[in-house]
Amino acid sequence: MQRRLLLRLSFVTALAATVVAAVGCAGSDTVGPAVASATVTLSRPRVALGSPVDMTYRFTVAPDAPSLAGRKVFVHFLDANEELLFTDDHDPTPATAEWKPGQTVEYTRTMFVGRFPYLGAAQVVIGLYDPATNARVVLSNADRGDQSYKVADFELAPQSENIFLVYKDGWHPAEVVTEGEQRTEWQWTKKEATMGFRNPRRDVTLVLQVDNPNRSAAAARSLEIRLADQVVATIPVAGATPAVHKVALAAAQLGQAEMVELRFVADQTVVPAADPASGSSDARELGVRVFHAFIQ
Repeated sequence: MQRRLLLRLSFVTALAATVVAAVGCAGSDTVGPAVASATVTLSRPRVALGSPVDMTYRFTVAPDAPSLAGRKVFVHFLDANEELLFTDDHDPTPATAEWKPGQTVEYTRTMFVGRFPYLGAAQVVIGLYDPATNARVVLSNADRGDQSYKVADFELAPQSENIFLVYKDGWHPAEVVTEGEQRTEWQWTKKEATMGFRNPRRDVTLVLQVDNPNRSAAAARSLEIRLADQVVATIPVAGATPAVHKVALAAAQLGQAEMVELRFVADQTVVPAADPASGSSDARELGVRVFHAFIQ
């Protein structure tokens, strides 16, 4: 009886080992070889909530990589417990359809950090995936176990470290759209909108993310940025993809007053309800959409 029990235990142990080995091999066959390596560099290691940070992505494509057409980059920002804070999934530039074996692809995006109740250590995890199937590809970086790869550490700092902006005259109420983990917020201007901030008495940069998706002939095509009566920049705004613009403001331009006032002036405005072709009942005067404004 004891001999029969030992034989049965040996059989079960051997069977379990075979199953484990088979699963491991299947996982390796499914994963396949690495198609690229990736690095991400942040413009600074400490980022205050609500502020922009430049992120430089660098992908080195494997010499024997297959076609990567149609892939997107997923970017997940995690807290110290690896809980998701926010995302910045995007199409790389150039698109993966243009990537060649052995090529190094590098581009920089300006990312605006969200506002949420978390401060401290954070990390960036990225990968490549097919949006049609959500299938991920293998990179040569250290795998976290699901074809996602940690590429950077940084620190989230309090929003109080930023220069506070006051939205004054000429702004419509904020609008918000939430899609999954992505939360997008913007405010339309009227013909002219004013923004104020305490004078830092040093050179700064205005970082502005803006667009105008309206296709009407009367819709704004450009936006003047003025300090008092001085035009410090004119930027294009036509198009449905929000673009980030950086405008240098010298300390001498800011003057000596305690408060600085910026004016945003659209070249023209549109009232959607006044255009029968639009099919809209929106009776507001619309200049441009401002997604983010920041004094850096």
